[in-house]
Amino acid sequence: MALPRSWSASIEWRLLDGRGWLFRAITHEIEQRRLFPWIPVCFGIGILLFFQADGAPALWAPLGACALCCAAAIALRRNMTAFIAMLALSAIFAGFSAGVIRSRSVAAPALTRLTITTIAGFVEALEDREEGQRLLIRIMEMKDVAESERPRLVRVSVRSGSGLTAGQFVAGTARLLPPPEAAWPGGYDFARDAYYKGIGAVGSMVGQVRRLDPPKPPDWSLQLAAGVDEARNALTQRIATSIGGAAGGVGAALVTGKRGLIPEPVNDILRGAGIYHIVSISGLHMVLAAGTFFWLVRALLALAPAVALLWPVKKIAAVAAMVGATIYCIFSGSDVATERSLIMTLVMFGAVLVDRPALSIRNLSIAALIVLAREPEALLGPSYQMSFGAVAAMMALVPLMQRKPTEGTPATLLERSLRWSVRAMLGLVTTTLVASIATAPFSAYHFQSLNPYGLIGNALALPLVSVVVMPSAVLGVLAYPFGLDRPVWQVMGRAVEQVLAVSAWVGSFSGSTVVVPALSVSALALLSLGLLILTILASRLRWMALVPAGIGLAFTTVPHRYDIFIDREGAGAAIRGARGELALVGRPSNFVAEQWLRADGDARTADDASLRREARCDSAGCVVVAADGRRIAFVQDYAAFEEDCRRANVIVTRLQAPPTCRQPFVLDGEALKERGATTLRLSANAIEVTSVRKGREVMIWPGYQSIQVEGAPAQGRPRPARPIPEQDLPEDEVSTFEPD
Repeated sequence: MALPRSWSASIEWRLLDGRGWLFRAITHEIEQRRLFPWIPVCFGIGILLFFQADGAPALWAPLGACALCCAAAIALRRNMTAFIAMLALSAIFAGFSAGVIRSRSVAAPALTRLTITTIAGFVEALEDREEGQRLLIRIMEMKDVAESERPRLVRVSVRSGSGLTAGQFVAGTARLLPPPEAAWPGGYDFARDAYYKGIGAVGSMVGQVRRLDPPKPPDWSLQLAAGVDEARNALTQRIATSIGGAAGGVGAALVTGKRGLIPEPVNDILRGAGIYHIVSISGLHMVLAAGTFFWLVRALLALAPAVALLWPVKKIAAVAAMVGATIYCIFSGSDVATERSLIMTLVMFGAVLVDRPALSIRNLSIAALIVLAREPEALLGPSYQMSFGAVAAMMALVPLMQRKPTEGTPATLLERSLRWSVRAMLGLVTTTLVASIATAPFSAYHFQSLNPYGLIGNALALPLVSVVVMPSAVLGVLAYPFGLDRPVWQVMGRAVEQVLAVSAWVGSFSGSTVVVPALSVSALALLSLGLLILTILASRLRWMALVPAGIGLAFTTVPHRYDIFIDREGAGAAIRGARGELALVGRPSNFVAEQWLRADGDARTADDASLRREARCDSAGCVVVAADGRRIAFVQDYAAFEEDCRRANVIVTRLQAPPTCRQPFVLDGEALKERGATTLRLSANAIEVTSVRKGREVMIWPGYQSIQVEGAPAQGRPRPARPIPEQDLPEDEVSTFEPD
């Protein structure tokens, strides 16, 4: 009764007329053309369903279902609800079909065991590193391996590879392994990425690499790939030597995308400052490169009055920018992040050609559809998730956060300059803040780390990158054919040195990198749904995003930690001791051990002495006592089975356990061959077993009756056993957001 009459009546009406309010909100969504962005969302759901399927799904089923749903949508087009439902189902089945088609089109043989053999083939790509080189070889001959089992591509490292160039025919002895699978269920799966790149083995060359005359000329695709890679390597060396030091490696990576010359400590500095995204050829580089072409062509054409008045100068400049961006994408290696950025750029400039707004959620949705249709597996990677999430959030939220310009025009040049500077800085801070929040869930899920001071790092470094580094890069590339580029690279190098100095300063702050436990799939799905609702919807329905986002945040406060991590081959394990921290046993690789620690939210490194304190070890194995008093034994010698089978509650070993040792829970070499990397969670009356290959199972104490809870995602082909630390690292993904 104390409220104004009009206000209270309004509240009562809205509460009573909820159906009418919902109808008006949906009508507003349709008027704002906000239903179309849900098509790529449904397309992505179909892709996720494909990766959850067991075995090799048939193609006729999803294609037929898609055709039927499309026909039903046409028949029911007068009924809006039915029409929308049929379109959504059509997109889901289309996404599933895209996954099937893509998996079949890239299918190639892969090694299933360790192989030391003589190989011969063409060097398709080459990357210089701090120690040696890494080669991507298109195999022509492989001794003692049948042609049906011979990989098409192998990636090998060479410690001494001077004189090697892309396009050469080489031969030598190689130690090859299958591409390694994830170090723990939910971790980065190099084997899946290798499958879609056609890489069937990884390893290293043993002894000298010989250059031979090819048995036949390479085909045009190999010549093109080798020629582009050789040009990239030449420019990389030119930039690195012109600048020198760590700044030279970073400067070269900014232009060519070759990151092998960046020292690892510098990578850590850039990650700590939250600006590692600048060394990945992606949205920032593509926008600046295409924008430079667009501005130059438009400015040159505007110099001629007749041309500026009679010709569509803006559209001509847009075409030039599209051509220039495409050439830059090919030259920079056409990685997944680069291709995704190119597609987004082409869609934006294509909108200019047809007189439509360049920046809109609809155009972003078209770009997402094209990327997913071409490479459905990109949906599972952090690069796709973080960049599209950041761009969508900035399009939807930044206009709401920015201040509207005040009335009146500044009188003096100084006032105009100050107002422009303040507006530019506020825009940079706003976009960085929004992108940081939007990409935080994906960073926590994939990399188990957050960079709280990324806002400061980006605010200080990106102006240098945008104003000095990238324009210098474009000018240097244009001057490179004339041999006049060295001074330009040196100018760019000075700016890169300042960027590294800023990064080192920000990275020195306490807590610049925060390690968090890995998010569960449920938490990531809920937070992603909240982001989609918030960025796609235009009406007050967007407030519904608070529901899934709130539940997802609640899930993050109760992380799904594992009590035992086990190497895919049983070489080592990490066991939670009485103190609640993980203790290392055996000899897992440092990379795998640090993956376990990060998944647990533990910031220690693999060489930390405290990781071995709670384990009581001898030559036969180790024993760790958990907080509830249970004994977990890691057996390395057959002699230890007799005692451990009597006293331990859980036994982990790479050996084959004797048939009499079945009273405790035993995970031996035979079980690991079936499961791959495995994790255990211990409860009062059950053991939850989650593995890369078999999914999640529950073993009931004390009889250990197995209950299959959920299967493992389809992997496409058999997975390897032994890890190679340097090959486990992602090639095309970055560990921070891309605010482009």
